[in-house]
Amino acid sequence: MPTQALIMFAAGIGIPILAALNARLGANIGSPAAAATILFVVALASAAVTAAVTGLEPLRALPGQPTHLFLAGALIAFYVLTITYIAPTFGVGNAVFFVLLGQLVSAAAIDHFGLFGAQVSPISGVRLLGIAVMAAGVALTQLAAR
Repeated sequence: MPTQALIMFAAGIGIPILAALNARLGANIGSPAAAATILFVVALASAAVTAAVTGLEPLRALPGQPTHLFLAGALIAFYVLTITYIAPTFGVGNAVFFVLLGQLVSAAAIDHFGLFGAQVSPISGVRLLGIAVMAAGVALTQLAAR
């Protein structure tokens, strides 16, 4: 468990860095959409190398998968495109703040209802309070930055 938590912590660190880097690239080249496209080309190459190193056999199971599972690709494109367009004028901190709020709400709903095959973890009063405290903490970081 500690290793998984550290890996996810590192992924969390990467999200605002990704936002800042891609927003700057989009501003520098004058096209957030082109910057997002470049990001996806680099991401595709990185994922392809990882898949090649770890084995391509699981790709044979793709044709039998429900089509709604491929929505994840559209959702990451939506995130990257919106953060690339919005962060330069709204601020990386503000943009990521609202992303984090959305993640808290969405993650709680997914866990509560066991959506998409997730482990069911009902929203108790204590868990709801924890989510509220996390949201308040994120909000305080933004208020302190002003």
